Amino acid sequence: MKRNTRYAALITAALASTLIVACGEREDATVGQQMENAGTELRADAREAAKDMQAAGNQAADSVAIGAADVAITAKVNAALAADTQLSALKIDVDTSNGLVELKGTAPDAASRDRATVLASAVEGVVKVENRLTVEGKG
Repeated sequence: MKRNTRYAALITAALASTLIVACGEREDATVGQQMENAGTELRADAREAAKDMQAAGNQAADSVAIGAADVAITAKVNAALAADTQLSALKIDVDTSNGLVELKGTAPDAASRDRATVLASAVEGVVKVENRLTVEGKG
């Protein structure tokens, strides 16, 4: 009986080992597949994040370029107004947004007010001029 018990124990152990190995192989394959799938998802997420970052970078660069162009336009309009003998740059506030120049403040007379529009319009990059200047002594 002992021999039969020993054989039965050996057979049971062998079967158990085979089942454990077989189960382990399936789990390894499943884990491998899961890792592969996770890697694929991470690569897709990374590509999407890279595209988003590139788009944001392009948008930021465009905004900086537009802002720099507006600053340059404002400086050129101020210089043109300061160079004019009838206009004082100190009395005229120049704001630029996307090439739209807004003039605020006072002008000594109607002709000078109109001259400010002509000078501002002549600056490269100006799309439109909104002249909100008031003539001194008139509201």
